[in-house]
Amino acid sequence: MSTTSNYLPVRAQWLASGTEAALEPDMPIIDAHHHFYERTGWTYLLDEYLQDARSGHNITASVYMQALTRYRTSGAEQLRPVGEIEYVTGVTAPLQRGGPQVAKGIVGYADLRRGAAVREVLEAELQAGDGRLRGVRHLVTWDADTTLVNPLSAAARGLLLDPTYRAGVAQLGTLGLSYDAWLFFPQLPELFDLARAFPDTPVIVNHCGGVVRIASYADQRKEVFDAWSRAMRELAQLPNVYVKVGGLGMRINGFDFERGERPPSSTQLADAWKPWMHTCIEAFGADRCMFESNFPVDKGSYPFSNGWNAFKRLTAQAGDGEREALFRGTVAKVYRLA
Repeated sequence: MSTTSNYLPVRAQWLASGTEAALEPDMPIIDAHHHFYERTGWTYLLDEYLQDARSGHNITASVYMQALTRYRTSGAEQLRPVGEIEYVTGVTAPLQRGGPQVAKGIVGYADLRRGAAVREVLEAELQAGDGRLRGVRHLVTWDADTTLVNPLSAAARGLLLDPTYRAGVAQLGTLGLSYDAWLFFPQLPELFDLARAFPDTPVIVNHCGGVVRIASYADQRKEVFDAWSRAMRELAQLPNVYVKVGGLGMRINGFDFERGERPPSSTQLADAWKPWMHTCIEAFGADRCMFESNFPVDKGSYPFSNGWNAFKRLTAQAGDGEREALFRGTVAKVYRLA
């Protein structure tokens, strides 16, 4: 599978045909997860994110997530990802004095397979982050069905269990950094083992835990949900594990929102997402869950406004304290954004 085919195309005219006005437009929101992309035929940098963030919802701040963007093009290979931190920190610096505070927290990439030697990279990124680096994400996505894996992020089988990789993870806690986990749902038991081994390191599960319902999983909808639900509830037993509730607009999720004549309404999104997102919130509690846009990746499936409207619909019956946690409190606590 090619790199581009792993992503749904962003179609501006299609999105515009069904973009909703924001519900509860004054509610403060911290977007727990978004990227800047600069790839062949696909640019989504600060200006593009601000256009979405200022489109109606009250996005007050965000957490930037590594995306292979603006790496250094020379120097030591292991230090090239520091360039992304330098770029994001620099381009968003003026916004830290007035909203939205884009990239108020930054999660970078460092090759944790280097074991303890990765500390050099982490220290360089901490310096480049000007006080805003909060954690690291090293993707571990693997599946026997190789068509599911993006070549940009393919990993070896069992990486979460690898002693050298864990020696790299061990460096995070000593530097006060968290670990963001992107994986597929069959790997959740391995993540449980890793998170249990590092109880003092916050572990943040991305995108509801890697829901996959296409390719070899397409005809196993009930089995997928049951296995995913069991694994997520097991993870919830570990107090250092948190969940980003969102990221269900990707091709691998198999909701097929992109196939409609118009983009899905927030009601349609909420109905489709409810079993998955409510399971996350019920298992972990609102104080360990946080909503994310996952833009621009999810932008192939629905407009920014509709996504946040769906989150608001899904929590309409929740208490004020729970909603505060889901929309801003948990992400502020976990990534120390106060």
